[in-house]
Amino acid sequence: MILQALKEYYDRKAADPDSGIAPLGWEWKEIPFRVIFDNNGDFIRIEETSQGDGKQKSFYPFLVPSLGEAKGNGTKSNLFWENLEYMFGIPDDNVKLEKEGEKYIHKVNERHSCFIEKLKSIANMAKGIMPYEAALRFAENITPNLVMASNSWEAVKQSKNKTFIMCYKNEYGRYSPLPDIPEIKKAIISCQSIPNESSLRVRCLVTGELDELKVLEPDIKGFNATGSHLVAVNNKISGSGNGGATPSFASFMKEQGANSPIGKKASLAYTTALNTLLSKDSHQKIKVGDATTVFWSEKQTNLEDDFADLFEEPPKNDPDRGIAAVERLLSSVKTGSFSHEIDETHFYVLGLAPNSARISVRFWHMGTVAEMERRFADWFENLRIVHGEKEKEHLSLTQLLLSISLYNKDYQKWKANIPPNLAGAVMRSILEGTPYPATLFSSTLLRIKAEHDISYPRAKLIKAFLIHNKERKLTVSLDKENINVGYRLGRLFAALEKIQEEANPGINATIRDKFYASASSTPNAVFGNLMRLKNHHLAKLSQGRSIYFEKLLGDVIAEIPSFPSHLSLDDQGMFAIGYYHQRQDFFSRNDDK
Repeated sequence: MILQALKEYYDRKAADPDSGIAPLGWEWKEIPFRVIFDNNGDFIRIEETSQGDGKQKSFYPFLVPSLGEAKGNGTKSNLFWENLEYMFGIPDDNVKLEKEGEKYIHKVNERHSCFIEKLKSIANMAKGIMPYEAALRFAENITPNLVMASNSWEAVKQSKNKTFIMCYKNEYGRYSPLPDIPEIKKAIISCQSIPNESSLRVRCLVTGELDELKVLEPDIKGFNATGSHLVAVNNKISGSGNGGATPSFASFMKEQGANSPIGKKASLAYTTALNTLLSKDSHQKIKVGDATTVFWSEKQTNLEDDFADLFEEPPKNDPDRGIAAVERLLSSVKTGSFSHEIDETHFYVLGLAPNSARISVRFWHMGTVAEMERRFADWFENLRIVHGEKEKEHLSLTQLLLSISLYNKDYQKWKANIPPNLAGAVMRSILEGTPYPATLFSSTLLRIKAEHDISYPRAKLIKAFLIHNKERKLTVSLDKENINVGYRLGRLFAALEKIQEEANPGINATIRDKFYASASSTPNAVFGNLMRLKNHHLAKLSQGRSIYFEKLLGDVIAEIPSFPSHLSLDDQGMFAIGYYHQRQDFFSRNDDK
């Protein structure tokens, strides 16, 4: 179902002339260098295509012919664009050069010959086109010395990405990338449409139509430098090393891609769609933990536009973008503003994580837009809790999960501390409307006890868990009618801490720093001493403040018949919410002085 949905997304985008998605057999590729030659195929110079500098540096994207499959360990060349070894025959790996010597140089020469043969592969369609003839002469006559004498050679050596695109300079001084020249583009498309007689024709599992078998899936970008694969069977029966026995993956003696036959057109379509969703400029992906989540709908919807803003950290230049998206979502659910048509429109969410050269599917969920909106609205409503004026109303999923991760001054390392399985499990439970993972709750309580800090994001997570999983009745702000023993004890603990703070201004460590863990788990062992200690603190306060706190303590304790010997995990969560609510109430503008 994943591949079919991606194929449908490609078809939808391909039908829209303004979408910018690459046609089948083509891809958008950021290429840092262009090599320019003239009518005679003589080398002129190399130019950088980069824009900006430092961390903001980017390369110009070109629409180029796709290889159509992974290179693997073989020698395969792209058409009109390639790396240093293929285009010029220049070794690009000093370690290999030292270790393998002539053997490595021979491989590089083979790759350059492969590049020339790739140019010749479209000769029947491109013969007589001047830029093509010039490109062929250039490739056959270029020498490493000419390239290394170029003014841009130092920039090439320092670049991690040494990819080049061929550019033709005409007699008027204008130059164009070869794939952009209409006559050459037409020739490429004509060659791509010619079926490969040596390819096996199969019934495609994605479309159900007869098509050429795609043995090696095209590379999927964004997970590692060389590209990854969603569907891959690498081994051949002959190379299984199984003593002649048929390996388990080779059903009915089928090799590699024949185990899961996917046609050429479908393979190009779904990989192009996925690469588009994963691209640097895509607004249809978010990163949570080590998982990258992409999403799309059957047709254009507001949820497709807002999904990233709901769960991802807002950009620095627009910090309120996520808040606006959540408010739009909540408003649409409350008013029922989505139409019946939208209610029937499917929405897809795919969670992916790197796994060596392959991609692991962390989760896959399909539902209607209306179902998704209701579940997302439930998530944000469950999280809603009173907070300080400087706190944002809505926090991204990453910000929430960071609150239960081991702190690190390096933000990227801190993000890496988010448990990867937890991030995926939380996202899956939101999408499916199932109970949130128990580890989310227990990890939050452990982090609170370790740091003695019931922070705003931690309070949000505990409240959401208790409402969604345990069906506890919790309000956004202080609930004076809540008689749960854990909630009342949390309020009592907050009141005792506040009395201590007012009696000892500027105190370094309060009872929260010393007794929170034991007070929230074994109240009977702690609260007796704390209640006696508060009498000394009340004696230091003014008569008005002392009466205020005595009254507050009486109201809170009235519903606590005795201090229990221990609290369950659920009631420890209620303790944290009661404490948080009472603390926020102390600092609200309506505080009774």
